[in-house]
Amino acid sequence: MLVSIGYAACHWCHVMEKESFENSDIASIMNEHFINIKVDREERPDVDHIYMDAVQAMTGSGGWPLNVFLTPDKKPFYGGTYFPPQKVFNRPSWKDVLLSIANAYKNQKEEILEQAQNLTLHLQNSNLIEPSQSNEDIFKPSNVDLAFNTIMKSADREWGGFGRAPKFPQTFTISFLLRYFDITKNDEALNQALLSLDKMVYGGIFDQIGGGFARYSTDTEWLAPHFEKMLYDNALIVSTLSEAYQLTQNETYKMVIEESLGFVERELMHVSGGFYSALDADSEGEEGKFYVWDYNEVKEILKEDFELFADFFDITERGNWEHKNILRVLKQKDQFIEEKDISRQKLDSIIKTGKEKLLTQRAKRVHPGLDDKIILGWNALMNIAYSKAYAATSNFHYKAVAERNMQFLLSAYSDETELLKHTWKNGQPKYPAFLDDYAYLIAALIELAQITGSLQYLDKAKVLTETVIENFGDPTSPIFFYTHKAQADMLIRKKELYDGATPSANATMAYNLYRLSIFFNKSEWRNRSEQMIRSIAAVSIKYPTSFGVWLSFLFEILSGTKEIVILGKDWENYVQKILGIYISHKLVQAAEIPIPGYPLLSNKPEISETRIYLCENYACRNPVNTLQEFVSLLQRK
Repeated sequence: MLVSIGYAACHWCHVMEKESFENSDIASIMNEHFINIKVDREERPDVDHIYMDAVQAMTGSGGWPLNVFLTPDKKPFYGGTYFPPQKVFNRPSWKDVLLSIANAYKNQKEEILEQAQNLTLHLQNSNLIEPSQSNEDIFKPSNVDLAFNTIMKSADREWGGFGRAPKFPQTFTISFLLRYFDITKNDEALNQALLSLDKMVYGGIFDQIGGGFARYSTDTEWLAPHFEKMLYDNALIVSTLSEAYQLTQNETYKMVIEESLGFVERELMHVSGGFYSALDADSEGEEGKFYVWDYNEVKEILKEDFELFADFFDITERGNWEHKNILRVLKQKDQFIEEKDISRQKLDSIIKTGKEKLLTQRAKRVHPGLDDKIILGWNALMNIAYSKAYAATSNFHYKAVAERNMQFLLSAYSDETELLKHTWKNGQPKYPAFLDDYAYLIAALIELAQITGSLQYLDKAKVLTETVIENFGDPTSPIFFYTHKAQADMLIRKKELYDGATPSANATMAYNLYRLSIFFNKSEWRNRSEQMIRSIAAVSIKYPTSFGVWLSFLFEILSGTKEIVILGKDWENYVQKILGIYISHKLVQAAEIPIPGYPLLSNKPEISETRIYLCENYACRNPVNTLQEFVSLLQRK
């Protein structure tokens, strides 16, 4: 078997498809010698995880398209990524690879079967290796300090971000730095977090005309993105920007939140309230063609406003990328206004009008392809983003979108088995849901419960967590499997531990167990979450940029969770105001009167005026009834 794994927005997947899979001579060789199977890695991430590990074990690297050759019982024995139609330097042609594999399978079959068996055993053994158990006490602040110092060693202090190009947003690391500053008051953490966000929102990775973020930047300065726009990237960046806005009240962050969610609703929203997966990087066969601008084209559109607009967004005759222009901001408004000696009102008007005109013109171009499958886990991440955007900005529209989306997710992805599905398209849910689908959905329900006060969301999160424990749990370990126990079509049941483009599903589940243990006073769930972090803490401290969610969870256990309870008729108004305050580790629960069965809401007196309780481990300080008094409570040690 030949399995080729890719995804709809993958540039090199399209290239290999056109060069080789649609070439009649090459296709005839493929059809003669192989059973050819095309897999969408986003529909079947479980398949991708296994065979990516196999190819990385064989070659030392991976990527997409991922091409792997299997025996009839699905065991891998050879693979690679992109292969050109003709030999290029030291990379063999796809045709040569096909003929070589076909010949070897015919004449050296026993050797290939043995190799496949050995590689499969290696994958199984690697999967069985649990994170090392250390006798060292990992629950101590110095470990978090150590992780912070490691992060800063890789920090780009000029252009933001971490490491060298290509640069990814690494929102998990930025969120950790915001928490680290909030608790330790270390300015270095805040400066690097905000520098990273600023350089992204002013760079080409952010679509300055239409809103939304591209996948990553190919250069150090965040200028030239890989132009595909993924739902999950925008969800994660909006969530982090919402936290940064709570902390700084920087209006630029609020504007970028608005423009990014505007893009999501304009181009990625289904009529049901669900969100599509991605926009392609290519249009008319060229990467980025939809997004870049010619100098004279912009000049013709903007006319008398062109000069100032062009200066602000770095539009030049020679171009800043392949003789074209990717809009970016090199000087922030205050500096630009001073140098040009113009009013802020005039600059804002020129920018607003110019963006509207260019967006209208761009809409006439051939659009990038839309990947219109709707993935449960990615939708849950965007649901979290909307909840956090509401918390930060008090924009009720964001809460309404989050609630409508959640209604869709809870109804569309179930079937007669009452187990969730992974994707939805044309009214049909498909494929068993994976651990990350459940984990992100539970996390979204917890966020939504806090911004709405609705207990039904918490109750559903509890039920889904019980489902995860029953169907994804390992009786020998606190770490969960990625696939459901009833899913029988996989070579190996893997466990995913580190953050990739999306948060670690196991780290997210550890967080969920911990937070729900507080909402429902379930000590066994808290114990399991602590066992999970204890098993992974050492590696998360050593490699913090790959285990950012685990690290933030460790930090919360160390610093404690602020349990904020609001009781009284005016609870909604108080919740809205308190949500706008940046509090790094908190849970919020509110109701008009005490409610039995919910520990934070019970055993409190029912009185006429609204009261705010600040608690930790269910021990509460004397309640207050003004926001100012609550802020004073927060500031006391």
